[in-house]
Amino acid sequence: MRSWSIPAGKILGVEIRLHLSFLFVLLFVGVNQQAARAIPSPWRGAALAAIIFASIVLHELTYILLESRSGVTPRAIVLLPVCGVRIFDETQPPLPVNWKRTNAIAAMGPLANFALAGIAAVFLGVAVPQSHPWADPYLSPANLPHSIIWANLWLGLFNLLPAYPLDGGRVLRAIFGRSMDPLRATRRAVSIGRGFGIAFILAGWWNMPQTTWFFVVGVLLFIAAQMEDRSAVFHSVLETVHLEDIMLTDFATLSPADTLEDALEKAVHCLQDDFPVIRSGDMVGVVSRQKILQTLRTEGNGYVQAVMNRIFDVAQKTESLSSAFRKLSAQNLSIIPVVENQQLVGIVTLQNLMHSMALLAETRKLRKAALES
Repeated sequence: MRSWSIPAGKILGVEIRLHLSFLFVLLFVGVNQQAARAIPSPWRGAALAAIIFASIVLHELTYILLESRSGVTPRAIVLLPVCGVRIFDETQPPLPVNWKRTNAIAAMGPLANFALAGIAAVFLGVAVPQSHPWADPYLSPANLPHSIIWANLWLGLFNLLPAYPLDGGRVLRAIFGRSMDPLRATRRAVSIGRGFGIAFILAGWWNMPQTTWFFVVGVLLFIAAQMEDRSAVFHSVLETVHLEDIMLTDFATLSPADTLEDALEKAVHCLQDDFPVIRSGDMVGVVSRQKILQTLRTEGNGYVQAVMNRIFDVAQKTESLSSAFRKLSAQNLSIIPVVENQQLVGIVTLQNLMHSMALLAETRKLRKAALES
């Protein structure tokens, strides 16, 4: 998700990221201006994209305010021109879907957009009586006040569709969640969301250029559904995979009596960034390659004992990946020793954890595809 989005600030502690599909909207507006034989105005096109962006921010801000009361807010929201995709903290265990809470949140988002559209319509009607806010074209860089009304109306109406991750789709997922596990409920809702996306794409393709907006909306909805599907699989892996499935069992260790130069020599011949420090079979600390290098540069050679971190946590090999993430985040650690019967049997580093989760998610998708074929 981060590779296709850029940071756009924070709201109430939630990181707001702008999906690169907004550039596609700018390109689409420019093409439409040329097709209408209007003089292309990049500034007006950017202003129209900003109006759409602000409308979606308002929609998602309503969600953030409601969720903050329960203490469960997303870590980040990726904004697409049709909706927002919410990213939750990996360390946060998933909450059971609450039917009433989901309905309340799903209703308040569109209501906020309808309210803004109504306020803008009243203001425009008073300030410019001859503006004709209900006339076509509804969204146009040539009439930005007019576009404020219709951007919010369309966004509110669009989010009522039962297409995940739209608000109507979240209600649908809550319905599915009453009779199946969260992953299956999410993936079934995502499938319906993809279906709506394909339907919009076909409808737009059938009657171009009059219905080009349908094509654009369909593509964006399909992208949003794919992002939610990946997120659901990712969190499922966190909860169901154990550390013994991904821990490193072939790893290098250091001794407190090793010099930093000797430790760096060992680090050169392995792919580890973090090392357990062992004394007489007992783990007494951890040290990173970066810390070894930094100390050598600033203070010269010394012993591992002087630079190792004596604060660390251990995990059992039967613990889940989400448990490992919580331990890594709680003390800002980069390595977790895995023990069995008080014996060190493996290590989990942040680097191998991320790589393993990506591979496990892809493996599950391949197995699912093989079963369906």
